[in-house]
Amino acid sequence: MEDIKKLRAMTGAGLADVKKALTEAEGDMDKAKEILRQRGQAIAAKRADRETSNGCVLAKVGEGFAAIIALKCETDFVANGADYIKLTQEIIDAAVAAKAKTLDEVNALTLANGMTVADAVTERSGVTGEKMELDGYNYLEGENIEAYNHMNRNGLCTLVQTNKPAAEEAHIVAMQVAAMNPLALDEKSVSQAVIDEEIAVAVEKTKQEQVQKAVENALKKAGINPAHVDSEDHMESNMAKGWITAEDVAKAKEIIAKTTEEKSANLPEQMIQNIAQGRLKKFFKESCLLNQEFIQDSKLTVAQYLQNADKELTVVAFKRFTLQAD
Repeated sequence: MEDIKKLRAMTGAGLADVKKALTEAEGDMDKAKEILRQRGQAIAAKRADRETSNGCVLAKVGEGFAAIIALKCETDFVANGADYIKLTQEIIDAAVAAKAKTLDEVNALTLANGMTVADAVTERSGVTGEKMELDGYNYLEGENIEAYNHMNRNGLCTLVQTNKPAAEEAHIVAMQVAAMNPLALDEKSVSQAVIDEEIAVAVEKTKQEQVQKAVENALKKAGINPAHVDSEDHMESNMAKGWITAEDVAKAKEIIAKTTEEKSANLPEQMIQNIAQGRLKKFFKESCLLNQEFIQDSKLTVAQYLQNADKELTVVAFKRFTLQAD
């Protein structure tokens, strides 16, 4: 019984698994640990193609270092287990203490029970019978970092770092990051590749809208409802309903083709660029943290909220990870 208690404390394995492993190992503690580890490896290999869409996400702030990590699994039943959350906490504790900067570094860390993180995860997989993997490792270095675990459900965590002490404001902005999922800190933080792509998309969308507007006006002028002829399926369906005739469809197709060609060849470039730039500004407002509308007061941006608290206060970095698709 003492050996069983000791092995359970070391591995976190269930009572039945520990008893079985000790029996197979004929009471040899090290051999029993190896049996449990090998069982975990076998399960991990067998379920390698399974999706790990559930799990536990935790964040922690240490001395000059903070991190987020996710221990992923297959079901929420396992993810919500006390032992599973405990293992995730032990991993994030070790990662922050060591100031690990990659998942490889985290996996190589040694936990209090003497096992590496990688072996502990594998062994836990053997206990639960589910595929498990570490993911979402993010970190920030320096002072003035606040962590936020959304609704304390261990599914979405954020880190926010300010340029000076401001725990309350940083915590609120961390909630903003959780809710609004910003792409970058500010406009300067957005890569030129992303900007170029957004402008290209905006230009193309604007051109399509201008052509579509011209087509609709031409159809209305000809006495045809644009909604009745906006696709081949609608044309067929509306003819079957008796809403339009075959002659109307033929006429509409001719108008659409002619107007599209003429309008596409004569789009005012400067107007297109002006509208595209306006869309880019909207993108910055929605995607850059400091430009976003403040969730607690839509009259303010996040930058203005911070400046109202302290004219010099700003966010210098943030991190976010969630198990759910945004």
